[in-house]
Amino acid sequence: MPHGYIDPTATISDKATIGHGTKIWHHCQVREDAVIGTNCILGKGVYIDREVTIGNNCKIQNYACLYRGVRLGDDVFIGPHATFTNDLYPRSHLWNEDRLGRTEVKKGASIGANATILCGITIGTYAMIGAGSVVTKDVPDHVLVTGNPAVFTKYVCICGHPLYGSGSIWVCPVCNRTITVNP
Repeated sequence: MPHGYIDPTATISDKATIGHGTKIWHHCQVREDAVIGTNCILGKGVYIDREVTIGNNCKIQNYACLYRGVRLGDDVFIGPHATFTNDLYPRSHLWNEDRLGRTEVKKGASIGANATILCGITIGTYAMIGAGSVVTKDVPDHVLVTGNPAVFTKYVCICGHPLYGSGSIWVCPVCNRTITVNP
C-alpha cells in the first residue's frame, strides 16, 4: 500500500482490500472481504465489518461502526461514534442472511457524530445527518435531517451550508451554487 499508513495496532484481514494512500489509525479493525477505496482515513477504533464497501476519499472518524451490508460512495464523511445497524429485529440467538439489511450512503453525504443509521435505507447525494440523529427512513439528496427519529430540517449545498429558495430551485449564499431539488 504505497503512500498510505496502517498503524501497527490495527487489525486488518488479509482478505480485505485497502486502496492506495489510505490511512488506518490506532486500534481499527477491518474484516474479511471489506473494500476500502483510495485516500481514505479511518480514525482511532473504527470497526469495518466483513463485506463493507467504502468509496474513495472517505473520512471515518474515531469509533464509528460500519456493519455488514453498508456501502459508502465517494467523499463520504462519517462522524465519531456513528453506528450503522444491519438487522431491524436483532436477537442474539437468531441470524441468517435474510435478516441482513443493506444501507447505501451516496457521494458526498455526511453523517454527524453519534448518529445511528437503521439498515435498509439510502442516504442521498450530499445529504447531511445531524449529530445524534436516529435515521429510520431514506434521506433524499441535499437534505439535512435531525432528531429522533430524524426529520427534514432544510436543504444543504455541496459545500455543506444551508440553501435558500423555494420550490425546486435553491441557492447557496456561500458558494453561489444553484441546486435543483425534488421537494
